[in-house]
Amino acid sequence: MTLRPVRVAVVGHVEWVQFASVERLPSPGEIVHAQEWWDEPAGGGAVAAVQLARLAGEADLFTAFGDDELGRRAREQLSDLGVHAHAVDRPEPQRRAFTFVDEEGERTITVLGRRLAPSEGDPLPWERLEGADAVYFTAGDAGALHAARRARVLTATPRAGEQTLVEGGVGLDALIGSAEDPGERLAPDALDPPPRFVVSTSGSEGGNYTGADGVEGSWEAARPPGPVADVYGAGDAFAAGLTYALGEGRAINEAIELAARCGAACLSGRGPYEAQLRLGPGTEPSGDAY
Repeated sequence: MTLRPVRVAVVGHVEWVQFASVERLPSPGEIVHAQEWWDEPAGGGAVAAVQLARLAGEADLFTAFGDDELGRRAREQLSDLGVHAHAVDRPEPQRRAFTFVDEEGERTITVLGRRLAPSEGDPLPWERLEGADAVYFTAGDAGALHAARRARVLTATPRAGEQTLVEGGVGLDALIGSAEDPGERLAPDALDPPPRFVVSTSGSEGGNYTGADGVEGSWEAARPPGPVADVYGAGDAFAAGLTYALGEGRAINEAIELAARCGAACLSGRGPYEAQLRLGPGTEPSGDAY
């Protein structure tokens, strides 16, 4: 299948995340020692934007940063990762998070601070979303959601917030969430119009989808290209892959196949970016990534 170039973007949030690799999570009152540690910009909006950039060659990110050193570092490092960040600086600290990664690769996250998200009233180049092939929405107000709907394909996570998604009242091409995460559950009938597809992931069990036309389907999880090192960002990589594939024009089954590959590839690297799937000069994932 020949993929045509697609123009992609994310409207969402960024967190500055400190990671610590540990043998296991500490019990109450216990002290554990990290085997290694690192920090980088992450969070659903950032991870999806980098994955989209690695599929499409570049990606726009509409967001907000804190007006501090971590906010500036986040902007610079995302640029180095191929993301064009269109952002406002909020007069508050950059939102941060602390993540334990245990020997099984499972991540446990503590978030510090308020989520910083873009608003329609922010002086951002919203016109760039006009005619974009695909946009993924993770955070913002109802006006920002309307701006994102200018794209040909619009997907979103339930973590964008029920109030925003309901108030926005726009048709989503896909609502993408984890069936295992209570924070990502949103009844599709809460949205009017209903999403064209509701896609629910279940980690190593694969997942299922339901179409507004009544069509249903499921898939098996893709095989990671190496041992599972870190599950952080796998769901966001999946969502980005699905967004990209729908924007490229793939049918839902083919789109989910690429999305599953993106999620599986992410599992084999340290942090969200080390092993993200890249598309080679042809049409399918490059050999060095899978």
